Amino acid sequence: MQAAVRYYSRSGNTKLVAEAIAKALAVSAVSVDSPEAALTEKADVLFVGGALYAYGLDKHLREYLSALDREKVGKAVIFSTSWISRHSIDLIRKALEEKGVPVAEETFYVKNRPNTEQLQEAADFARKMLD
Repeated sequence: MQAAVRYYSRSGNTKLVAEAIAKALAVSAVSVDSPEAALTEKADVLFVGGALYAYGLDKHLREYLSALDREKVGKAVIFSTSWISRHSIDLIRKALEEKGVPVAEETFYVKNRPNTEQLQEAADFARKMLD
């Protein structure tokens, strides 16, 4: 099963979770503002993460989701970190569903900066979502 991890992080918190997920799946975590973020092959499972900035998604993540090729994604799995709320999960889900991408019901969320235990939970979550 082919997996990919894409994220956007300003503070580094979402990046930590993305890297834990990617390491568990033996793939790279790629920031959506990187030229390598575009999917060149189909991802059976695309892990997508971001956070809430001024009650919305950062423009880099919004643009990435808007440009995402639905044919390159089997299903998406959402993860998020934030200091405020889980609303970013709803916004990411809405953007993916508008593109016609199937989205897993289960998500992964960390409030504030993830600790070692939470990063292990993120890795376990990733492996479970591939089963």
